[in-house]
Amino acid sequence: MTEVTRRRAWLMAARPQTLPAGAAPVVVGTGLAIGEGVFAPIAALFALVGALLLQIGTNFANDYYDAVRGADTGDRDGFTRVTAGGLIAPERVKRAMYGTFAIAILTGVYLVYVGGVPILVVGLASVAAGIAYTGGPLPYGYRGLGDLFVFVFFGLVAVAGTFYVQAAAHLAEPFPLWIPEGTLPVVAIVAGVPAAGLATAILVVNNIRDRETDAAAGKRTLAVLAGYRLSRLEWIGMVGVAYLVPIVLWLDGYHPAVLAPIVTLPLAASVGRTVLERTDGDALNPALNRTGQLLFAHSALFAVGLAAPVVT
Repeated sequence: MTEVTRRRAWLMAARPQTLPAGAAPVVVGTGLAIGEGVFAPIAALFALVGALLLQIGTNFANDYYDAVRGADTGDRDGFTRVTAGGLIAPERVKRAMYGTFAIAILTGVYLVYVGGVPILVVGLASVAAGIAYTGGPLPYGYRGLGDLFVFVFFGLVAVAGTFYVQAAAHLAEPFPLWIPEGTLPVVAIVAGVPAAGLATAILVVNNIRDRETDAAAGKRTLAVLAGYRLSRLEWIGMVGVAYLVPIVLWLDGYHPAVLAPIVTLPLAASVGRTVLERTDGDALNPALNRTGQLLFAHSALFAVGLAAPVVT
């Protein structure tokens, strides 16, 4: 295997095409921080780096654990996995996973200094969730809980956490033991719902595509348990809520620019037609990428709207 091939294999394992999905909630949280007057650039940067490292570490974990558990086979329609494909030795992928999570934890030291015990708990829980999705004795991704955890950690927690560390950075005393008053308003949770829904929609597309091979391998994703029809309804619901929240915030007095994500509706409709009609990798692999693009485009536009002054 040549050097170029090894480099390409590691890029395949890291799956850089997923990084916009990791960055999207940080963008939203930062947009809200700007709008609320608590923007802290250093905290935002560390939150972004930490989120990307968690995304890469989770990708390594999924590549490794799905292979050793037999969920990745030659019948799978998805993108090539380096462990199952024999491109990188399993132990090397496992070491890369732990190394990436270790770097993420080190990066989080500053965020813990600023955000205190709440961020320490959230950070460690995020690492544990990244590993336990497909690893450990009871991988929750194999028990129909992956959608819930993606919604919570890659949406609600990521957006609210990004806002919180920036708000906490303005406090006189570092390392709070609990969430200081005013650093986590309700809107920080609400603003995370669109990213949560669209991140979950990415997983739904993935699981619809892999439903047959996952079922054969004993991987009980929600798509395996619920079937194609309910999974497609889930996709519609997750995408739909991403467009409902900006309308709710606009009605609540936020700047009309918060409605900007509506311009991405044609992309959502285009992907939706594919998800509703197809189950094969030839159609759903591009749909998976386009749902990721939808997440980032929606989040970037939403962040711009949140950064605009609240209408009084």
